[in-house]
Amino acid sequence: MELNGVTIDDTYAEAFPTWVARPIITAVTEEWAYKAAVEAVGFATSTIGCPAEAGIDCFVSPEETPDGRPGYAVLICASKKKLKEQVVERLAECVLTAPTTAVFDGLSDVVANVEEKIPVKLHFFGDGFEEKREVGGRTVWAIPIMEGEYIGEEEFGAVKGVAGGNFFVMGETQMSALMGAQAAVDAISGVCGAITPFPGGIVASGSKVGSRKYKFMGASTNEAYCPTLKGRVEGSKVPDGVRAVYEIVIDGVDEDTVSAAMADGIRAATRVPGVKQISAGNFGGSLGPFRFDLRNVLKDYL
Repeated sequence: MELNGVTIDDTYAEAFPTWVARPIITAVTEEWAYKAAVEAVGFATSTIGCPAEAGIDCFVSPEETPDGRPGYAVLICASKKKLKEQVVERLAECVLTAPTTAVFDGLSDVVANVEEKIPVKLHFFGDGFEEKREVGGRTVWAIPIMEGEYIGEEEFGAVKGVAGGNFFVMGETQMSALMGAQAAVDAISGVCGAITPFPGGIVASGSKVGSRKYKFMGASTNEAYCPTLKGRVEGSKVPDGVRAVYEIVIDGVDEDTVSAAMADGIRAATRVPGVKQISAGNFGGSLGPFRFDLRNVLKDYL
């Protein structure tokens, strides 16, 4: 099957469950909110080697934030056991320390049922000088700091979401594949409740589960999709004329959100000249129980 003249592989993306929190970080300007959000989601591309997967979800306008200032929503994704420590550490080290910031829970804006609550007791930093306040109908703590006050909620919702939704953008050249992948990420950024956690939203070194040669490796290069190995490995899945493949990985608050993000991303990628084929990564169920068939994801566009 084809979309905008680009071949869509008859395959599916395999994904796994994760727990998700969604803080909203506000600041005096959009620029400062963005700077704090970028710090808060650092070193969080893949749970293969990072303590969490995280990314910037979307811009939140002053009309939508509790304190009437510009902000950014971020998603932090981890196991249920690790999620609390990741939310605490990222807010404490990257948001509390950033100029003019405040933080609020934003999960209920994108999900109907919040399953858990995570306590984040940052007010102890106030050393007894902190006090409770109300901002935008929410109970917050005001912590005196050197620039003035840090304002923050201390209870954040958590929900069981989906991690690892994915698709591959295959191009005639490295630049055409990269431009297609970038177009996909730009489109996905408009889907609230979904993130692309890798650098710039794009994975250059897509991996497979385990290793063919090194048993101590939990993941290794996905040789079936490496253009330089075409003709050297059995079962290469690189089509003729393709010289670069990029993977887009998507985490989201639920299956529908991940599916919508995949659809918007794939549609955008297929509009870029030089993109030849779209595929996806799966490992026969060894990665996780969620299955996103590309044909079903794109049913409204085909």
